Amino acid sequence: MGPRRIVCLTEEPTETLYALGEQDRIVGISGFTVRPAIARKEKPKVSAFTSAKIGEILKLRPDFVIGFSDIQADIAAELVRHGIEVWISNHRSVDGILDYIRRLGALVGAGERANAWAGELRRGLETIAAEAATLPRRPRVYFEEWDEPPITGIAWVAELVRIAGGDDIFPERAAEPLAKQRILEDPREVVARAPDIIVGSWCGKKFQPGKVAARPGWDAIPAVRDGELHEIKSPLILQPGPAALTDGVRALAAIVQRWAERRS
Repeated sequence: MGPRRIVCLTEEPTETLYALGEQDRIVGISGFTVRPAIARKEKPKVSAFTSAKIGEILKLRPDFVIGFSDIQADIAAELVRHGIEVWISNHRSVDGILDYIRRLGALVGAGERANAWAGELRRGLETIAAEAATLPRRPRVYFEEWDEPPITGIAWVAELVRIAGGDDIFPERAAEPLAKQRILEDPREVVARAPDIIVGSWCGKKFQPGKVAARPGWDAIPAVRDGELHEIKSPLILQPGPAALTDGVRALAAIVQRWAERRS
């Protein structure tokens, strides 16, 4: 049967378990959870991303806690010291997200449903990629996940940009797992790489295209010159879960498609 009382420290396990019909196992969620919306109404919020209410989590008597990445290592260690079983996933690619869905499904006895859904998600990505392959030209894309300092996108985002028909201008940065390794020490690097599209997804705050366009020297960037500055809300793209492979990639594809249509 697998674990019966699960605390989800990030959104992606919550969204996955709801999609698999296993939401009754969830006893606590992250305060940053927005998908699915009903989770915020039904489940107590016991964590942020870098902090958690350890006492509140213990009161929920979880038999399994799910978190993500080294950023939640301290939370995990504290819970382990209290005898709680913790799974910290560290997937950072499209394949990794699909495998995560399969593994989580298997853990709760929903392996067949998870495998089927992962296959459906994969086919959806293949459909988007096939449509993007018909574009006459691929735009260069700068994806920014934070502004002060500028931090550019992570691996799965760069992959989704490619699937949507664009080319990430910092592929070498996207391969770096830690945010500090994706900081642009000199924002003029973006000017030199001349993106056709700028996509902002500032984690937890609204993207400000006017502020970006006003950066010194950025008026020479094709994306700024042509008004191609767009926002994708961070819950859709910055979490390595189902949202990125559905609404997130579709939002990217729509931006690229409109860019292409304006140049046809």
